[in-house]
Amino acid sequence: MYSKIPLLLIVVASLCFSGLSVDFDVGNTRGWEIPPANDSNFYNEWASKNRFRVGDIIHFKYEKDSVMMVSEIEYKDCISSHPSFFSNNGNTQFKFDRSGLFYFISGVSGHCERGQKVIIKVMSADSNKDDSSSAATSTVVVVASTLITMAVGLISLV
Repeated sequence: MYSKIPLLLIVVASLCFSGLSVDFDVGNTRGWEIPPANDSNFYNEWASKNRFRVGDIIHFKYEKDSVMMVSEIEYKDCISSHPSFFSNNGNTQFKFDRSGLFYFISGVSGHCERGQKVIIKVMSADSNKDDSSSAATSTVVVVASTLITMAVGLISLV
């Protein structure tokens, strides 16, 4: 029985960690709003400090605004009459279903031009890049702690 416990722990741990996704609040506590005039690159700086993977979810929190996913050209021009994604519910969630670049802008006239836009680079789910997200780190610690507790419990039963 003792030889099966480490194998069981490895299988459980690999299942837990392989499906790990992270939720991100766009702009952290600021949310999705026009950045200050002297900080028009705020959202791209925020995005560059995070690691996004396929399966991760971003949350846009805002009042009297909207969010649109657009092409690179529409992003640069701050205009889109046919966005590939649109929401104006004040608490928008978007799940990344592929790797690559995603372009988001505000749908309110003039907001994009004032810096309310972001480019997010999404890596593949199996990317070996370091995860700088504290949310992912704390989730890993909780899962690892649970697995250790389970292992100690199983060993004490034998």
